[in-house]
Amino acid sequence: MRDGLPSWTTPNDWDDAYANADHIENAGSYVEHWKQASERFREEMLAAGRAELDLAYGDAKREKLDLFLPEGTPKGLFIFVHGGYWLSFDKSAWSHLAAGAIAKGWAVALPSYTLAPEARISTMTQQIGAAILYAATKVEGPVHIAGHSAGGHLVSRMMCADTPLSKEVQARLKHVISISGLHDLRPLLNTRMNEGLQLDLAEARAESAALREPLAGVKLTCWVGADERPEFLRQNQLLANIWTGLGVDTDAVEADHKHHFNVIADLEEADSGLTRLATTEVEA
Repeated sequence: MRDGLPSWTTPNDWDDAYANADHIENAGSYVEHWKQASERFREEMLAAGRAELDLAYGDAKREKLDLFLPEGTPKGLFIFVHGGYWLSFDKSAWSHLAAGAIAKGWAVALPSYTLAPEARISTMTQQIGAAILYAATKVEGPVHIAGHSAGGHLVSRMMCADTPLSKEVQARLKHVISISGLHDLRPLLNTRMNEGLQLDLAEARAESAALREPLAGVKLTCWVGADERPEFLRQNQLLANIWTGLGVDTDAVEADHKHHFNVIADLEEADSGLTRLATTEVEA
């Protein structure tokens, strides 16, 4: 809320409401940076013998994850799920975001998943569940998960009562961080991107974390850039607001001077607020 007024209004154009790149200067340069930084990071971690790439967590072509290990025994497992509106990207553009958590002594897994229109969003939810279950067999200790944009949606679904996670991994799941996450998918029915997503109202309802019951005993942080599109500010507040009322330990953060493309950059830095949040053990 700014100056006593809500930080959003009802969009006149739903496509524009979700059009991040159109409102970020030199948006294309971020994508190129991610690819180059990730390639360098993988090369460094492979040379150090601390990377396991393309581990299959399922049978589908994109059901693979990369695992990066810290020096010594990991304090826990941090999993980052990429965004791209369920339509684009894979794990290879985000490896560098593991740097901060690794410096803090955590192992980091980054999964790919099948994109739309080849897969429905409900299938992606199941795939991310399978990726987390597999990664949890490789690393002991607490499990913290974060995702950006569409990835924020997918990690939020992991702490819904109908989570695909096993009871054992649910007990290890301590903190979910949805970064610029989408928690009510129904507005996407009004967008052109739904030609690829192929959402209908039933699936939009079923896959919206804000319309689901949460797991008990898991902390939720909804984190968004203060300079993001109003719809992302609204979606960030939405889940935190609803799940607070359902007894979840919940925080909602608007990070100053951050937009949709640079809000995740702090995960590269060990001492950033976002990395500290992701790697601080949650008290029971």
